[in-house]
Amino acid sequence: MRVAYRLRWKRRELLYRAYRLRGEITCQKDRTDQIKPNMVLGFSTVRNEYERLPHFLAHHRALGVGHFFIIANDSTDQTIPFLSEQSDVSLWTTDRSYKASRFGMDWLTWLLIRFGQGRWCLTLDADELLVYPHCDSRGLNALVAELERRGQPSFGALMIDLYPKGPVGDQSFEAGSDPLDCIAWFDADNYRRTAQPHLHNNLIQGGARDRLFFEATPRRAPTMNKTPLVKWHWRYAYMNSTHTLLPPRLNRVFSEPGFDRLSGALLHTKFLPSIVERSVEERARKQHFARSEAHTDYYEALVANPDLWAPTSCRYDNWRQLVDLGLMSDGGWR
Repeated sequence: MRVAYRLRWKRRELLYRAYRLRGEITCQKDRTDQIKPNMVLGFSTVRNEYERLPHFLAHHRALGVGHFFIIANDSTDQTIPFLSEQSDVSLWTTDRSYKASRFGMDWLTWLLIRFGQGRWCLTLDADELLVYPHCDSRGLNALVAELERRGQPSFGALMIDLYPKGPVGDQSFEAGSDPLDCIAWFDADNYRRTAQPHLHNNLIQGGARDRLFFEATPRRAPTMNKTPLVKWHWRYAYMNSTHTLLPPRLNRVFSEPGFDRLSGALLHTKFLPSIVERSVEERARKQHFARSEAHTDYYEALVANPDLWAPTSCRYDNWRQLVDLGLMSDGGWR
């Protein structure tokens, strides 16, 4: 009872933060008059992601995202001009601290409150590509209809780090192309779960970053479980990026003994060749971790142009492969 009380107050605090920081973002392109009933909406905060954005938008348009709400944070490349030209994007900008805004979540929470009420909302980073069972033949409207039928208001996805064969910085990638043409390998067999009963979920860790960069400190390894797709209510709030939601019942998104839930995956395209140069910059900016000094070794390893490939690596094929490997579940959806 005491834990539930604290979490209720935490949720109220997060909603208040979003309201208080709403003035930090400025609307540059408001195309929300184009939103139609039953559209799935996309939400994202980005910084200097021009190389990924054309494919990111095309991929999720093809799945059925009808309108995107994007916040460009301190972008200096072609991100803002490109997004300004996209007819299905409403664009906000800010030069305020990404870290101080809970890594963009305070800004996104405000947009979710304003525009997401009663709608299915997909919240992603620009380096994440959603896949799910039957995504090659069934769009997001079919997926959310199935979730509605099951009484499942939220949808979980395992983040899967993709990487090339060979040093990451030595690859070739043309801005706007499909990242999977460059980085198509992943770890399939090293994920572990730690129960978090008070949040009604499991902390999942593993993947290439866990194997290469956090072997000596596994508790510091990245969190790989996310809940990116939610039928939103203005009282909801993401607590830790999209890893954890409040109220906690929304975190029951993965299969457990006796209950097979429909789930997906986020193909994580972090390890494009630009990761080496970007790591130099982010190491200096100190905007991506609450305790940036604790991740100095991680950035040093990325700057050193690592090769993440191993003999046990798998080459990505399709969603069926991920179901067969147990990395996502079709939940009996036929």
